[in-house]
Amino acid sequence: MSTPIRIRSATLADAPTLAQYNAAMALETEHKILDPTLLRPGVERAITHAQAARYYVADIDNQVVGQLMVTFEWSDWRNADFWWIQSVYVHPDFRSQGVFKFLYRHVEQLAREAGACGLRLYVERDNTRAQEVYRRLGMSDSGYAVFETDWTKNAQGAGE
Repeated sequence: MSTPIRIRSATLADAPTLAQYNAAMALETEHKILDPTLLRPGVERAITHAQAARYYVADIDNQVVGQLMVTFEWSDWRNADFWWIQSVYVHPDFRSQGVFKFLYRHVEQLAREAGACGLRLYVERDNTRAQEVYRRLGMSDSGYAVFETDWTKNAQGAGE
């Protein structure tokens, strides 16, 4: 790749692309169709409410080619925040070119500077390709399984 990857905070102007990428990621990795009437406002809220979430984008020639979102979980055991990486997506034309690695390293540096105790993410059990990428970046299986109660599933007909 000859053009440099620039990592920056997302702006509201990026919201349509981020919503599109989130929808593509959900379909590709979980075979879920997201409700656009919830998705776009959800992305916009994350962009405008930095205390709840932050989006970072990988930009090449003023085109967003990758994204990730960070949310925060307080750990009383560690007296610090874990930064949760979510909504990871790299446009198919730009995969295997280091885009996610640039995003990850940027967020890793910001988290360290902010005094976070670590980074976490969750990944579909069958997404072995992503798991390999995360391992190469130094992440390991935490040993936890994620359980949830999601009241929106029945209301919007999303997911199983």
